[in-house]
Amino acid sequence: MHRDIGAVCALYPMPTTIVGALVDGRPNFLAIAHVGILNNAPPQYLTVSLKKFRHTAKGIRQSGSFSIGLPGVSMAVAADYVGIVSGRSVDKSGVFDVFYGRLGNAPLIRECPVNMELRLHDVMDLPAHEVFVGELVASHVAEGCLHDGKVDLEKARPLLFDYSSGWYFSLGEPVAPCWRAGRDHPAYLAAKGVK
Repeated sequence: MHRDIGAVCALYPMPTTIVGALVDGRPNFLAIAHVGILNNAPPQYLTVSLKKFRHTAKGIRQSGSFSIGLPGVSMAVAADYVGIVSGRSVDKSGVFDVFYGRLGNAPLIRECPVNMELRLHDVMDLPAHEVFVGELVASHVAEGCLHDGKVDLEKARPLLFDYSSGWYFSLGEPVAPCWRAGRDHPAYLAAKGVK
C-alpha cells in the first residue's frame, strides 16, 4: 500500500555539488544539490538550478561560464559552509585551493575529486529559480580517483545530500552492475529463450 503525500520531490539523495563562478572577477562558490544531465552524448549539457537571488548566478551571467565540483565526504564542513553563507557578504574565494582549466574563467576546486567546467548555453526562467544550462567543456579528476580513465566512485567518495532528513550521506556498497543486472530478470530471460 502506498500513501499519497502530495507533490513532494522524492528524488533525494542527490550528489552535493559546489558551483563555482567568477563574480566581479573573484571566485565564488555555492553548494547545491539541484543539478541535472540534459544530454549525455556530445555535446553534453548539464544544469544547475539556483534561486534567483543567488550571488553565484550573477557571476555565471558575467563570465558566461561556471564549474560544478563534486566534493568528497571529507569536504562536508567546507561544502556546507559555502552553501549557508552568501558571497554578497562573505568572500569565499579563499575557502578552496582554486585552479582553472580550458576556459580560464570557471574556478575549479583542487580539493574536489571531480570538477567539471561548463560554458553557459542558456538560462531557463522559472518562478523561483533560474536553471543554468551549461555545455560541458572538460572534466578534471584527481589522479587517485581514476580507474582505467574513468571516475572511481569508491575512491572519490562523493558527498550526498538528503533534503528530507537534512543530512549528508555517503555511498554504500555497490548493489548490482548497470546494464547487466537486468539480464537476470525473468522477462529478459524469457525473451531470450532461456529457461
